[in-house]
Amino acid sequence: MHSFGYRANAVVTFAVTILAVTCAMVSLSDNFNSPSPTADVKVLNINWFQKQPNGNDEVSLTLNISADLSSLFTWNTKQVFVFVAAEYETPQNALNQGNNLRGKDYNMTLHWHIMPKTGKMFADKIVMTGYYLPQDYK
Repeated sequence: MHSFGYRANAVVTFAVTILAVTCAMVSLSDNFNSPSPTADVKVLNINWFQKQPNGNDEVSLTLNISADLSSLFTWNTKQVFVFVAAEYETPQNALNQGNNLRGKDYNMTLHWHIMPKTGKMFADKIVMTGYYLPQDYK
């Protein structure tokens, strides 16, 4: 006859095996989901646009952000981190998110990072074009 410890070990091992298989199936099934969020960002006002003492430009914008992120949420989604970044190109760098903004065309990019309950993290973005900052500081 088997001891209590041996039987408990068998039950716990079986339970952990079932949990691992379930987590693997959850992670694999979530790969079939192809999110298609939509977003629209409107600049309502440029509150201030100034040069900082360290040489960087600083701009404060009032934005109207309308986004449908419901397709990002599945039963495996634990958390979604979303942020908007102003991005532009220069001859030196293909992607900038900081200084030398005066008189530049820039894109507003909505980035998101999905943290699942199980599986790998996923990140993507929507790039919206057609934004412009004035030549003069205000």
